Amino acid sequence: MFSYEVIRQFTETEHHLYRYIMDNRDKVMFMRVRELSEVTHVSPASIVRFTRKLGCEGFSEFKVKLKQEATREVKKKTADTVEVLEEFFERTMNRDYDHVLDAAAEIINEADLVVFFGIGTSGILAEYGSRFFSNMKKRTFYIKDPFYPNPGEQFKNKAVMIILSVSGETDQVLEQAQNMQQYGSRIISITNTSHNTLAELSDVNIPYYVTQEMVDKTNITTQIPVLFLLEAMAKKNYNQEQIDE
Repeated sequence: MFSYEVIRQFTETEHHLYRYIMDNRDKVMFMRVRELSEVTHVSPASIVRFTRKLGCEGFSEFKVKLKQEATREVKKKTADTVEVLEEFFERTMNRDYDHVLDAAAEIINEADLVVFFGIGTSGILAEYGSRFFSNMKKRTFYIKDPFYPNPGEQFKNKAVMIILSVSGETDQVLEQAQNMQQYGSRIISITNTSHNTLAELSDVNIPYYVTQEMVDKTNITTQIPVLFLLEAMAKKNYNQEQIDE
């Protein structure tokens, strides 16, 4: 029901609804439309339009499909990683990724320091990104502690922060982005969609759009596209710096 092609057409309000439903499916499938409206602050009419975009006649049919999917997912295996990556790389070849990667590389080229930030799995990838950029002769630093103190004056007007976040909505991530911006730093974010708060705060946002996967309440969405995007940015930046020299 929530295919990539459908999700990419969501409005900001529909992305908000989608995130709430994904986080609360066990509750939503027994709610009335007005109850969902109250907890999401989205009008009943907008919720009905959202369900029709998903191919349902209305909210009642949507709940039936949600229950059916929940029943199937009890026995569902995780997605085939090869198929997910094939889908990602096919989109990469057909989308204007070069343009957005060039914009990111230009910002990185102008910075004296590249600061990577992420939490959990994204924190591990932040450390990898820092090391990879260092291998490409760029001065880097990484943060994977969500409670790392405000970096302050040491980064003023000379740093760019590359933030990795699947949802782009984690409070500590948004706080770090705002802290860096207060000191004149630029923000590049890599998120799963372009409709999130972190993307709006960023100078450049690079979404990768892969199907979100959960095991119980743990997000296991593949992060291989993030590795690809980090390495592509590093190489573009290195090549640009060689030309500038």
